[in-house]
Amino acid sequence: MHKKDTILLKKKDVVTHDGVVVLSLKEYERLCKHTVPTYYLLGMDAKKSDLLVEEGLRQHRTHKTKKITSFLDLS
Repeated sequence: MHKKDTILLKKKDVVTHDGVVVLSLKEYERLCKHTVPTYYLLGMDAKKSDLLVEEGLRQHRTHKTKKITSFLDLS
């Protein structure tokens, strides 16, 4: 008798998530790495960016932000 390696998928999960993709871990990591570019800032640019992010997170935590659906909502 010939033994096969199998992968079992629940039909409900496939339908709910509009399909399934099977990739090797190496291929998945490669895709993740190249999806979003990585930028490294140095000196004052890095410090300004860090302060901007900290301020934005502080405002978000204190509910001083609002949800918008379009840039037109900003005016």
